[in-house]
Amino acid sequence: MARRKLKSINDSKDTQWSEGFQALRYVPRFFSKVWEAAPKLFLLNIISRLLNAATPIIILWIGKLIIDEVLLQIQLDEKNLTLLWTYVAIEFAVIIFSDIVGRLTNLTDGLIGDLYSNKSSVEIINKTEEIELKDLEDPEFYDKLERARRQTSSRVGLLTNILSQLQDIITVGSLIVALIVFEPWLIVLLVVAIIPSFVNEINFSSSSYSLARSWTVERRELDYLRHTGASRDTAKEVKLFGLTSFLSDRFGRLAHKYYLANRALTIKRTVWGSILNVLGIAAYYGAYILIILRVVSGLLTVGELTFLSGSFNRLRSRLQGMFFRFSRIAESALYLKDYFDFLDIEVEQFTDKELLPLPTQIKNGFTFENVSFRYPESKEFVLEELNFELKQGEKLAFVGENGAGKTTLIKLVLRFYEPTSGRILLDGVDVRRYKKSEYQKYFGVIFQDFIKFNFTAGENIAVGDISQFQNADKIESAAEMSLANNVIEDLEFGYDTRMGKQFPGGVNLSGGQWQKLALGRAYMKDAKLVILDEPTSALDARAEYEAFQRFIGITKGKTAIIISHRFSTVRMADRILVLKHGRILEIGTHEELLENKKLYAELFKLQAEGYQ
Repeated sequence: MARRKLKSINDSKDTQWSEGFQALRYVPRFFSKVWEAAPKLFLLNIISRLLNAATPIIILWIGKLIIDEVLLQIQLDEKNLTLLWTYVAIEFAVIIFSDIVGRLTNLTDGLIGDLYSNKSSVEIINKTEEIELKDLEDPEFYDKLERARRQTSSRVGLLTNILSQLQDIITVGSLIVALIVFEPWLIVLLVVAIIPSFVNEINFSSSSYSLARSWTVERRELDYLRHTGASRDTAKEVKLFGLTSFLSDRFGRLAHKYYLANRALTIKRTVWGSILNVLGIAAYYGAYILIILRVVSGLLTVGELTFLSGSFNRLRSRLQGMFFRFSRIAESALYLKDYFDFLDIEVEQFTDKELLPLPTQIKNGFTFENVSFRYPESKEFVLEELNFELKQGEKLAFVGENGAGKTTLIKLVLRFYEPTSGRILLDGVDVRRYKKSEYQKYFGVIFQDFIKFNFTAGENIAVGDISQFQNADKIESAAEMSLANNVIEDLEFGYDTRMGKQFPGGVNLSGGQWQKLALGRAYMKDAKLVILDEPTSALDARAEYEAFQRFIGITKGKTAIIISHRFSTVRMADRILVLKHGRILEIGTHEELLENKKLYAELFKLQAEGYQ
């Protein structure tokens, strides 16, 4: 695998340079985002950098004046040190000023980085809400999301590097002017010292990005293996099945392949960097010898010797730092491209002019017309040519063996996916004509694989209607209807007890207790349609019967969809739709389906025999 990755790096070598430079076009947009996050701090940071940019040349020049003045005073019989002490005092003040302003710059760098990191993370979360579920379940798309999410530190570092680069441009400009005035040949030596190292750094920075990008999938797998092998969520199965060695060996093999690929690149980068740095050092000493010869011949003073040698050395190190930093900026800009590419993903939807207002009340219900669906990149249809009605106020149960398409059908109702062909109508209107976010507010849903949030017990119920997050009365009422109140009363801090062991003070609940909390979410809002996907699978038979009796009573007059493998629950529905291989096999009341003597009657009989 490492060989395959390195081959892809070599194959793309011709495009890396152009990609790095092209990615710099995102920098202005990046700065506008930073300005939005912290305008005052950003302005203060710019001012502090401008003030500090000129201090290196000032300090060098004052040092030159001090040395020349010292040599002059040595030659005089009558000493007058007033001017000398004035130079020393000025240099002391400039150094103190530079230190204070530098610390202010570092302070604002950190604060701006934190604020921007927070802002960009919020943007990614909000953008993810717009993305279709089919895209989030696509591995290639998820890789793009992962790169956008993981590179926050690179974007924050990019900010500091760009601002430091602008500051150094001013400093370097002043140093170059000084060298040109005194000794123009030093500029030629400077170019010889810097350019080869710069080209080398750009080349290997592009290779580093290509390696990191090409290993996105494998790094996600490494994170997964790391979490699976050392997590309380998986600890029971890992211990029971003796998976520790299997996981650690698999992680070790994959991690070592990445290490080998990265090691080869790092060694080449270090070797070439060392060779070219020797050239830079030789150029510096060539410049130093030239300056010494000028001083010995009387063309320059000793103070000018120190000034020019110090200026050349600082200029070399600053330029080298700038070029190296530029390669880092180009590399980080590639990660910036990943971030903005994700934010710029276009979500296909109707324009506002084409959308219709949702009806305040459902009059007739839902109609499915020749609805078929297959998942993206799949040739097999999960659902085929479904035609049925879900009437207003009706309780409809979906029944079928595993893989029949029950949960997928619910995803279509909720518009997590759109039908591959056919239409779903609400009161005679295609549901795609409604704004999706508003349409989905119609529903109160509890999935079989509901999320166990590490929030408090009350908050775990309140997420069912986030607009009522602070409404304690509403939360307690929902808990009572779902029987969760009996669970919460036994907790030490009641509704304020944190769930899960991930944070201090958290408690674990049984599967049945969790399901009662999750059921409470469905009662949090006055939903037009309630969907329960295996919501009571962890409850005992008595608790399940009581929960559904309450559910039927509370949702009287409302529309509901129920998925359950327990026929004692299913028979409470007004009608039952039986799916087989993605098609409707039969639909009717419990009694009608028993008389049909097809799949429903067969499954009902098998389950009934299990209780005898």
